[in-house]
Amino acid sequence: MELDLKKACFDTYEVGGDVTLTQEETAETIVPDYCPDIARIIETEGKVYLHSRELRDGKGEVSGTVRVTVLYTPDGEGGIRTLEFAMPFTAESDSRTLPECVCLMAEVEPETLETRMLNPRKVFTHCKLVIRLTGYRRVSLSVCPDVEAAPELRVEKRQELQHVTLLTHIAEKDFTFSEELDLSPGREGAAELLTSRVASAVTETKLVGSKLIFKGVFTVSLLYRTQEGECRAFSGELPFSQIMEVDGAAEGAAASLRMQLTGADLQIDGGDPEGRQVAVTLYFHAMALLRQEQELTLLQDLYSTAYELAYEAAPLTLTSFCETMNRRQTVREVLEIGVVAESILALQADCGAVSVSREGSAATLRTVATVRALYVDEGGVPLVAERGVEIACQLELPPDCRVTARAFCPEEIQGSLGDRGIEVRFPVDFRVEAASQVKKVCISAARVDTEKPRDLSGAPSLVLRCLGKQETPWDLAKRHNTTISAILAANQLEAEEELPRDQLLLIPKKRA
Repeated sequence: MELDLKKACFDTYEVGGDVTLTQEETAETIVPDYCPDIARIIETEGKVYLHSRELRDGKGEVSGTVRVTVLYTPDGEGGIRTLEFAMPFTAESDSRTLPECVCLMAEVEPETLETRMLNPRKVFTHCKLVIRLTGYRRVSLSVCPDVEAAPELRVEKRQELQHVTLLTHIAEKDFTFSEELDLSPGREGAAELLTSRVASAVTETKLVGSKLIFKGVFTVSLLYRTQEGECRAFSGELPFSQIMEVDGAAEGAAASLRMQLTGADLQIDGGDPEGRQVAVTLYFHAMALLRQEQELTLLQDLYSTAYELAYEAAPLTLTSFCETMNRRQTVREVLEIGVVAESILALQADCGAVSVSREGSAATLRTVATVRALYVDEGGVPLVAERGVEIACQLELPPDCRVTARAFCPEEIQGSLGDRGIEVRFPVDFRVEAASQVKKVCISAARVDTEKPRDLSGAPSLVLRCLGKQETPWDLAKRHNTTISAILAANQLEAEEELPRDQLLLIPKKRA
């Protein structure tokens, strides 16, 4: 007869594929007629705007634009000018690298971006992008926590309590954020924006019913030209608060959020004659991953002391540990420039990929931050100093967990001129995701053959033996067709933990 197994089912997501792509783009760009000739290129900056992400037949496809800004000194003029243009890109993974996935997370960053002058009216730009795609597929997790059996069947069962973290919901939404950024009082107003950078940081998430509220800060860094033709830098923060609908999420679920800029529009407010207000409009895509902690009971073994019993067991891969954390390292370095600098115009730091090395429970994260300083020498010539700085961060994590991390500079870089060059100070945040998986088995079907009672006529009524080194009380009872409670009673013990391994135990035969 088939035994009545209790079932528990959970709808979850799991990572169905993880792939890293590289994409190279090149462009020749003509300097527009309204721009002066290029005398010398100072530096090139690029902002990646991701416009679409799609899953099709197991492939991930993304497209977007690299918005390139070239800073240069004009021929026959002083100061700094800009040349802006867009480099569209499209990339896709190999077929079947993301099988059965229904959600796609994409991160795109420029690894290299450089521009060289072909002639005073034409430039050549080369960009190498690193594209990280993670696909999630929908799965139904089915486990059997218990079995119902009549007392006369004398079924013994072994159950295990397992702590798991389930990824229950993935929500996505596009947002538009608009706000006015005020330059500091007393600061010279802006006549033209030369470059802009936007960094985002989520500081708080809260689930209220079916609504996920997330708050954070956009840090906007500007390089602009004043009415007098001088270059100035400014950085300000714009707080934001947004709401996403997440239907069916359980109370207490933890949310981690990823934000990707899809566009930006920064303009000097035409209604402000002094140029102290900048109208900021940001377009971004947010993806929220909601995880829920659960205690699952797994039915792992069965036997009957009265009849022959057979069962089927299914393998399970469960996430036993998952944690998202942020670790900050403070960097202080000197960029040696070899000349006398008059002033610093702008500072920036871009972090590369993060490598992870493990030794037991210790994890070391390393990245290289490329620090750039745009400054003016004593002759009024704009120059750029660049240096790569290695940054390390140590964590204590379970030794078998999988660690992924990315690093970024969340705040404005502080800099000052010194005898040795430009001293910079800035924080680097390591955003870390650590997860451990365990492999378990859980009974999926069981049958007792009531036509074949166990023949115990030839079995001894009493066995005397020690508990083996790798043997559990369950193994001992099952091997001798008895029960743990019978072994405890025969040896005048109350709990399994009291069973000694270095003493003989009485193993009684289970009788009907």
